[in-house]
Amino acid sequence: MATPRLLADEMVGSLARYLRMLGCDTTYARGWEDDEIVRRASDEGRVVVTRDRELARRVPRSLLLTSPRLSEQVRAAWAAFPELPADVRFERCTLCNGLLDPDQRTGPGTTEDGIPWDRVAEGLCLYRCRDCQHVYWEGTHTAEVRRRVRAWAAGAE
Repeated sequence: MATPRLLADEMVGSLARYLRMLGCDTTYARGWEDDEIVRRASDEGRVVVTRDRELARRVPRSLLLTSPRLSEQVRAAWAAFPELPADVRFERCTLCNGLLDPDQRTGPGTTEDGIPWDRVAEGLCLYRCRDCQHVYWEGTHTAEVRRRVRAWAAGAE
């Protein structure tokens, strides 16, 4: 079964980023009015994810979340959609939802700061967003996100 395409409203912005880290196609409705969310969800065949009861009533396909806690929101998404991945993947950009591709560069050659070129030279893979060009790699932040996701899947935190 294919994972649903999601549309997260502003009330669940952190959840939107985590869903993207899990590889879910998740549009984030930052600054959108409810009418725009309803229209886009319908036009794009997306499930609205929200904590707004009124908005959830307006959208036939919606997931109304009751908890403000990120861990409980992720677990509610897994309960509603068991086909959602439960592991971190380098598939979606956390900033814009674009698809990520492996970046084949092996050393400096751009003005991008912060990329651990020494680790890239040793085999660390880079991933670049097709849309916004943001670069990602496995690091301490990713390890912490993986730890959290595993804990949430196990019912902890």
